[in-house]
Amino acid sequence: MDRRSFFKKAGLAGAGAAALAAPAIAQGNQTWRMVTTWPKNFPGLGVGAQRLADRITAASDGRLTIQVYAAGELVPPLQSLDAVIEGSAEMSHGAAYYWQNKSRGLSFFTGVPYGMTSRELTAWVRYLGGQEVWDEIYDQFGVQGFLSGDTGTQAGGWFREELTGVSDVQGLRFRTPGLGGQVWEKLGASVTNMAAGEIFQALQSGTLDAAEFVGPYNDLALGFYQIAKNYYFPSFVEPGLATELVVDKAKYQELPSDLQAIIRDVAQAEYDAVAADFAANDPRALETLVNEHGVQVRSFPDEILEAGAAAAKEIIQELLDSDDALTKKTAQSFADALSVVRRKTESTDAPFIRAREKYFQL
Repeated sequence: MDRRSFFKKAGLAGAGAAALAAPAIAQGNQTWRMVTTWPKNFPGLGVGAQRLADRITAASDGRLTIQVYAAGELVPPLQSLDAVIEGSAEMSHGAAYYWQNKSRGLSFFTGVPYGMTSRELTAWVRYLGGQEVWDEIYDQFGVQGFLSGDTGTQAGGWFREELTGVSDVQGLRFRTPGLGGQVWEKLGASVTNMAAGEIFQALQSGTLDAAEFVGPYNDLALGFYQIAKNYYFPSFVEPGLATELVVDKAKYQELPSDLQAIIRDVAQAEYDAVAADFAANDPRALETLVNEHGVQVRSFPDEILEAGAAAAKEIIQELLDSDDALTKKTAQSFADALSVVRRKTESTDAPFIRAREKYFQL
């Protein structure tokens, strides 16, 4: 699928194109609005947001109908959380690190450089105190966050030129968000964040020299291969990215307990469903990128990996020493949980993967 056909099918509308009607409430039925940061019908993420909405609607037998607005249909994509905070939507679907200007602690709930894999992140949030500190952060804004999607370990990004070392990063204009973006800044890049639908044009115009978004499944649809051919794997700054569902907390708590449970449980189910979607479709999309579009798959040089690790340690230590009590608490909770969950990953999962790669082929 090329970029033009994808966006034609997506049918993106400009901001404000959708009606701003208030939520419908009749005979106990309600309609809530979900704004997203994703293009309409966007593989994995946009489709996951729509499926989440449809499952809530179906599971509630229409008592709570979720109407989805793609990026730009109701509000600009990177104003989705603000729409919930301000009351113009009841839900948003995006990534917590997009809102690090509100609290640096939010970045821990999306992806941390050299941090948790997606399974490790889930363990922290569900069983090791992560949800509780996340709730404390979002309580300041009157919202509630839930994990809602999992892309797994992401691709490292698209680059016009091959990277041979840290010197090639100096002054590189690079789209990459969150704490990972701060790592690349320490390595010398000029970092910016922008929504998915804006990246291609910025690459095409030369505003960007490089960009990372998610991985092959999304990147094929976005058409980055038309501009850059050097595709780096894996990302060392986004080892297990999670998306989030955010809801207006007061309205959520006003719902009957069964509807609250439906929202919570569907979000959890969708976290796993999105993970399976990416696991199935990333490899096939990468094959298309390589075989049909001449993309060169590369690994980051050790010099960049080592410098990136040193930068990540500095940034995380800054957060552990933060003057902001909630940011410090979040960073400490993350660090404590990582010390636990990495044991199984490194002592059991990783050796098995190495053995399978070496000895077993079908």
